[in-house]
Amino acid sequence: MTVPARTRSSWFLTPPALAVGWFCAALAASALGAFHTTPGDPPVALALAAGVPPLTVLVLAVRSSRFRAWARRLDLRFLTLLQTWRVAGLAFLALATVDALPAGFALPAGIGDVAIGLSAPLVAAFVVDRANRLFVFWTALGIADLILAVTLGVLYSASPAGLLLTDIDTGLMSTLPMSLVPAFGVPVTLVAHLLSLINLSGR
Repeated sequence: MTVPARTRSSWFLTPPALAVGWFCAALAASALGAFHTTPGDPPVALALAAGVPPLTVLVLAVRSSRFRAWARRLDLRFLTLLQTWRVAGLAFLALATVDALPAGFALPAGIGDVAIGLSAPLVAAFVVDRANRLFVFWTALGIADLILAVTLGVLYSASPAGLLLTDIDTGLMSTLPMSLVPAFGVPVTLVAHLLSLINLSGR
């Protein structure tokens, strides 16, 4: 008996399967030193790892009706609860206190992540299916926090774009285990936000 193409496709594109594959790829690349950046060089590999997945989702959202239909079948509460992991942003605050990361980067990134992570269960329980505008506003804050963190990470890096660089740079973010944050955590979290907006647009 032939399995319908739609069934095979929907199984392959399940969020957990994609996330696991994504994590394994980011971990392997990090272990091989693919994200290590020599001082003075731009963090190209890390930028691609962080930026290509969400950009791909945006392109698919605009050009593919099948992708939009798939995204609209996802559980919006599940996508929202994925943001809970961002309470791990406490690590940024801890690293800033021991001068392992610049405070100008770590404090905004850490506080923003913790705020979104702590509020995610509340949003999933009390906002989803009740207040769409509030959900969009919360999602926009989550996306803005990620973009701000990535921007500050570059501005405090030992690269030509490191305009805010002082005596401490963000080089730690290019080595394990911290490299998994920009290479996996940021893109998968941003993708979850984008999928949430696509899902909401179909309601």
